[in-house]
Amino acid sequence: QVQLVQSGGGLVQAGGSLRLSCAASGRTFSTLPMGWFRQAPGKEREFVAAITVTGGDTYYRDSVKGRFTISRANAANTVYLQMNNLKSEDTGLYFCALDVDGSYRRAGDWEYWGQGTQVTVSS
Repeated sequence: QVQLVQSGGGLVQAGGSLRLSCAASGRTFSTLPMGWFRQAPGKEREFVAAITVTGGDTYYRDSVKGRFTISRANAANTVYLQMNNLKSEDTGLYFCALDVDGSYRRAGDWEYWGQGTQVTVSS
C-alpha cells in the first residue's frame, strides 16, 4: 500500500521561504516521477512542479519558475519543494503526487497523493 506523508508548510510573510517534504513508502519510489500540486479555496487543483525519476528533468508552472525548486532524494524516498520569495497568490493546500500516467500537469493523471499541507502567505 502506497503512503505519502507530507511535512513542512505553515504561515509566512510575503518574500519568505518554506520547504515542503513528502516521504513515500510502499512502492519503488526511485522508479517513479513525483510532483507537487496546490489548491486554493474554491479553485481546482493546479500543477506546481514535477521531477523525473533520476531528477534530471524538472518542470514548473510559469508563475513559480525561478522561485520554487523541486528535488528528490531517492535514498530517503523523499521529494522536496523549496519555495522562495513567496507571494500571497502562492497560498493554498499543497499536495505531493507519485506515479503519473499521462501529463505531469494534469492532476487526474497522477496515481497517489499525499494528505496535503497548508501554505499561507501573508502580504
